[in-house]
Parts: sequence; C-alpha cells; structure tokens
Amino acid sequence: MEYIYAALLLHKAGKEITEENVSAVVSAAGLEVDAIRIKALVATLDGVNIDEAISKSVVAAPTAATTTTTQAEAPPEEVKEEKTEEEEEEAEESGMEGLGALFG
Repeated sequence: MEYIYAALLLHKAGKEITEENVSAVVSAAGLEVDAIRIKALVATLDGVNIDEAISKSVVAAPTAATTTTTQAEAPPEEVKEEKTEEEEEEAEESGMEGLGALFG
C-alpha cells in the first residue's frame, strides 16, 4: 500500500512516477524498499491516467457504501431483540438448574 501512496504523492507533486522516485519516497518515509514491488507498480501504472482513475473511484465509492449501509441496518436490530429474549430465557433456566444442584 505504501508504494501506491508514494505514487499518488509523486503524481500530486507533478513528478514522474519512476522506480527511482518511488524508491526515494518510500525510503524517505523510513520504510524498507522492495525493488520488485516498485518495478511492478511502475509497470502497472505505465499509460494509466491517474486523475481519471481517481475520479472514477471517488464517484463509485459513496454509492456502494450507502447501498451497503442501508441494507445492513434493519436486520441486525430485529435479530438482536430475538437473541436478547432467548438469552434471558436460557439464563433463567440455567439459574434454576444451578439452585437445584445446591440443595441436592
């Protein structure tokens, strides 16, 4: 992930995304440089319009997050209430069994 952040930082600064530049950013952050990963990243980003890729991901991300959140909100509350009632019944039953064991 740090390599992608380094590439984004270089892009934002208007610098060319090269193996040397990415290595310098990662090294300056105090991290260990993995030349193979950097080489793969630079090769992957060759010819990619980073501004276009960022704008597409920014537009798609909130829509997906909203849909997921809306679908996930209602069911857990219903399930939570059912579990609470079941847990109370089980606790009462096990408590009575425990009292019976005390008096033999």
